[in-house]
Amino acid sequence: MSGPKILLVVGGGIAAYKSCELVRIIRKEGGEVTCVVTEGGQKFVTPMALAALSERPVYTTLWDLKNEVEMGHIQLSRQADLVVVCPATADLLAKMAAGIADDLATTLLLATDKPVMAVPAMNVRMWQHAATVRNVQTLRGAGVDVMEPDEGAMACGEYGPGRLPDPLAIWQRISWALGLAPVEVAPVPGAQRDALAYPGMPRAPEPDDDLGLGGLSGGMIARSLQRAKKAISFSFDEPAPASTSPSVAATSSLTAAKGSARAAPPTDPEALNHLTSPHGDAVRPEPFDPLDGQPEFETPAHRPLHGRHVLVTAGPTWEPIDPVRYIANRSSGKQGFAIAAAAAEAGARVTLVAGPVHLPTPSGVDRIDVESAREMAQAVAQALPADIAVMVAAVADWRTADVASEKIKKRGAAPPALELTENPDILATVARSPDRPRLLVGFAAETEAVIPHAKEKRARKGVDWIIANDVSGDVMGGDANAVHIVRGDADVVSLPEMPKEDVARVLVKRMADALA
Repeated sequence: MSGPKILLVVGGGIAAYKSCELVRIIRKEGGEVTCVVTEGGQKFVTPMALAALSERPVYTTLWDLKNEVEMGHIQLSRQADLVVVCPATADLLAKMAAGIADDLATTLLLATDKPVMAVPAMNVRMWQHAATVRNVQTLRGAGVDVMEPDEGAMACGEYGPGRLPDPLAIWQRISWALGLAPVEVAPVPGAQRDALAYPGMPRAPEPDDDLGLGGLSGGMIARSLQRAKKAISFSFDEPAPASTSPSVAATSSLTAAKGSARAAPPTDPEALNHLTSPHGDAVRPEPFDPLDGQPEFETPAHRPLHGRHVLVTAGPTWEPIDPVRYIANRSSGKQGFAIAAAAAEAGARVTLVAGPVHLPTPSGVDRIDVESAREMAQAVAQALPADIAVMVAAVADWRTADVASEKIKKRGAAPPALELTENPDILATVARSPDRPRLLVGFAAETEAVIPHAKEKRARKGVDWIIANDVSGDVMGGDANAVHIVRGDADVVSLPEMPKEDVARVLVKRMADALA
């Protein structure tokens, strides 16, 4: 029999391997699939595998169509009933929204006159980024059916929305988009599901429901597959049954023969969790809260930096002298990492630019590793704009004017002469930047006259706050710190010595209050 014709565009993401299962499901349900694989998609799934599963040629470039002289990419985009982009990466969504046509996939997406469905899959931060949100809104406004991604653990180790939905759910969405059958599909954004009579329990069978399947499977399988296929001019070799009850294709592996399996009647919630006794002395159990004793879940209202971008620098910088030696300092990066962790706990999107340290990345923090001051300056510039920038890193003031290509050898008693030059002033550069954060915080590590030097540095650098500390002891590399928050000539708050994690939480709380 003939089925729907699907043009499947496979994007370049780790979830591309699921496209093979999607092709198998579409073929199993009687559909025809033609695959177009982007250059990135070929890094995760081979055209040979897709060709074997679809039993059709797979296209990879704009120039591999046999009849390109007849504009083969135009014909390819018009021959399908539906174009499905799966997985739709952030890059593909951006190109679709902007109308860019720089390869076969984006060209046919721009040229098609058929409905288009996109199934996003990407890192949670990428999915929640303002640019991606804007692109999805643009595509939906243009009539593209963009599925909501699943929420769960990512291949990158993070958790949240961005996972590719299960291939079966994608097929259900395709069936719904083509009107193949009244199947239950992944919800359209903004759509409300019908309320269940008994929340948390399977939907009760409808009066004319004679599938013989119960529970979740019964709610997902098409209740009238032949009637739905006939509605879109599917052809069948077998005649339709005379019965007025909806019938099910006998070849479906998910359905049972009529009469061989029945759905259980809906269970009365009042009968659940009741004690039974042959003596009739059973009593109703006392109501209980399954979450009793568990900590309350935090909401954005309790996360003062929710929706903010916080940029943090931490650690030392290494300025090479030759392939073996470098100029450095004693900074451990612990205070900067603690501030990044506290900002993430407060709900912020955190970018941490870290010098060469051996510290684990705090949960929920995007980390960028650098070595030299110039590398750190470049990473900071690329991370802007931000709502708050906290420059904790101990950046080396000088570097050698020329880095020796070979190890410098001892020659006689005289040491080698090193010509030093000044490193870029990252803090002052950010203060003068058009993307200057609303709150710019610098750090001052001093060994004497701590507060006077901090006040002078605040005025000279043009920053909002200076966090000053006395490093004459074992602060650098230690686990405790005592700092002074210098916000003006007459506005200095001195904190007692405490663990660096507690210092970070106090500072982040005050930063959040400053932006409130």
